Amino acid sequence: MNDDSSRRDRPTGGDLPLSRRKLLRAGGLTVTGAALGLGSARAQGGPAPGVPGPSVPADTGAVQGGKVMFPNWRGAGDRVPPPPPAPMPPAQRVGFAVVGLGRLSLEEILPAFGETKRARLAAVMSGTPTKAKLVAEQYGVPADAVYGYDEWERLAQNPAVKAVYIVTPNGLHRDHVLAAAKAGKHVLCEKPMANTSAEAREMIAACAKANLKLMIAYRCQYEPYNREVTRLARSGEFGKPRLIQAFNGQTTGLPQQWRLRKSLAGGGALPDIGLYCLNGVRALTGEEPVSITASVYSPPGDAKFAEVEETVSFTLRFPSGVIAQCMTSYGVHESRRLQLHTERADIDLRNAFAYRGQHLVVSHPDGAVESQDSRMLTPKNQFALEIDHMARCILEDRRPRTPGEEGLQDQVLMEAIYEAARSGQPVTVGPPPGAKDGLDVTRGPELDEAG
Repeated sequence: MNDDSSRRDRPTGGDLPLSRRKLLRAGGLTVTGAALGLGSARAQGGPAPGVPGPSVPADTGAVQGGKVMFPNWRGAGDRVPPPPPAPMPPAQRVGFAVVGLGRLSLEEILPAFGETKRARLAAVMSGTPTKAKLVAEQYGVPADAVYGYDEWERLAQNPAVKAVYIVTPNGLHRDHVLAAAKAGKHVLCEKPMANTSAEAREMIAACAKANLKLMIAYRCQYEPYNREVTRLARSGEFGKPRLIQAFNGQTTGLPQQWRLRKSLAGGGALPDIGLYCLNGVRALTGEEPVSITASVYSPPGDAKFAEVEETVSFTLRFPSGVIAQCMTSYGVHESRRLQLHTERADIDLRNAFAYRGQHLVVSHPDGAVESQDSRMLTPKNQFALEIDHMARCILEDRRPRTPGEEGLQDQVLMEAIYEAARSGQPVTVGPPPGAKDGLDVTRGPELDEAG
């Protein structure tokens, strides 16, 4: 092997060569608290959370609070780099079984476990044994942790699995969540939560009775750019929000797919991709709408839309006076956009509901000129973020930010949208019965972790 790295710290010819680490130490390359601008933090008895303490070596870093920390090596003209990842040891992470091995699982969710810090893939469940066996081998899942949909009792006996991630068609969510609750497993369930609000209530009741967590996978509420738009809306930095425009559209082919069958999908564009608009504007404002108007359209004679709709337009009016205009369609070129119009700015999030590629532009007056600020955030895997949040809720006995009640409210509002479209009249809605006054009445505690 022609690699001298294995001999770097060995004495050679009587001399003791300096390794890179020894060279750094020999040079005294450490950064004190004063150099880091931590004087105020030290005066209060220690560094601020997530900020390296005094005398941290510049390039080798130091362990603080169970994490490896480095001082900021960049100059004042650059952004402060994020800290290095601090994953839990694999044996301490929450084991998940992914239920359903369709496109979303194979293309996004299973790979996302490679970026999680608190969760690990412990099992898979599928109705296709050959596919399940292959996927298990690819991801290092033990052969005895591969299950069919009729093997919930056997899954219940696997102590390595603490939670399941339900990624089956919408119409199967209710049955699979009830089975998971009976098996004693916490549940992360893909959106939409179910086909009806009645099913959603059953799911909530089953998990509550078993004292298990139920979280709905609203990934955008964990994604950094969507969170930044919400922060801007609620901070008042650019004045009060007035209007919101949300659009989520794409084309669909392959008439045999389950999303075009009402029994499995519950509806067409609305529950599949329009739900991002509905949930997105609710999360942005923190309010619940008081009235809804809507219209639904499907092209006549198109067999793809014999059971479900192609296009939906709906308008939500909120108690604060904010009006949200939302549109979704299976018949247009892919576009996913969220625009917030305030008193002093136009906040435009492009690719808002996509898996990646978000781009945030804030247009606002700057004296005599109009400025367009492109805000650059560190992109992160949305699926890894939501899975890790669920794992943290299990480990620390927290209520998820997007619990079953959040999914139920969207089911209620989607039923109101369909009713408004059918009747041609506004439908009066509001917060869930018995909800307390204030914002985020269907959500768990505000996230206190970086997106």
